[in-house]
Amino acid sequence: MCCDSWHWQSQNPNGHDGHIGFDEPCDSFPRMTYEVELTDMTCEANKRFFNFIDEIPTAAFTMGIGTVMAAKKIVMVVTGADKAEILRKSFFGPVTPEVPASVLQFHPDVTLICDKAAFPG
Repeated sequence: MCCDSWHWQSQNPNGHDGHIGFDEPCDSFPRMTYEVELTDMTCEANKRFFNFIDEIPTAAFTMGIGTVMAAKKIVMVVTGADKAEILRKSFFGPVTPEVPASVLQFHPDVTLICDKAAFPG
């Protein structure tokens, strides 16, 4: 499949592990759109959208971090106390592919919208 012509963002912009779209934690920042094997955590989080366990996808196409960073503006919405730690790591921790959202620290125009549970102050 040719991924270069397919650039899209998932409905889950920031998971418990700091992934953006389906850019799961890994050892490098993927540059362009690519196919990824989904982690067990991501499959578990998405099972509510399916009637049967065998319907849950185990792979997806996702924008690479290079594609995300090429956006003029990024808006991230984070809610819930269960996201507080990863939100802190993403915006105030070291930039690392182990927390893909951390690369947003280098983007010139990111708007973060979050509730007090996700960012108590």
